[in-house]
Amino acid sequence: MGLYEKIKELADGQKISIRRLEELLGYGNGTIRRWEKQTPGVDKIQKVADYFGVSIDYLLGRTEKKKYYELTEKEKNDIAIQAEKLIEGITNGENLNFYGEPATKDQKDRLLIAIRTAMEMNKEEAKQKFTRKDYRD
Repeated sequence: MGLYEKIKELADGQKISIRRLEELLGYGNGTIRRWEKQTPGVDKIQKVADYFGVSIDYLLGRTEKKKYYELTEKEKNDIAIQAEKLIEGITNGENLNFYGEPATKDQKDRLLIAIRTAMEMNKEEAKQKFTRKDYRD
């Protein structure tokens, strides 16, 4: 997918036309459409990236991560392992109870999913806060 197609997809996702995007960014009519054949300057691409909150690398197709702080599959797998260890510790250390009854396998599985999700969100937030600006794209 080329630069124009990526921008079009993002614009469609926000229910905005390419023409309206050009107006908002101060570009002339048809500017973004011409990017199918011409390579725009980095400053113009950066303006579009900033508008949509994505990286330049995403717009140029060099990464599938829209934001620099999105988790990699390895990070998600590491979190899954940590979450499983947490559940195992809860299970082995003390009996996990819900309303006085031991937790069923389904209840433990749901808890594991919730813990993984929370840990992934926390990791993304930390990456967003603490990644140096020159490493973000």
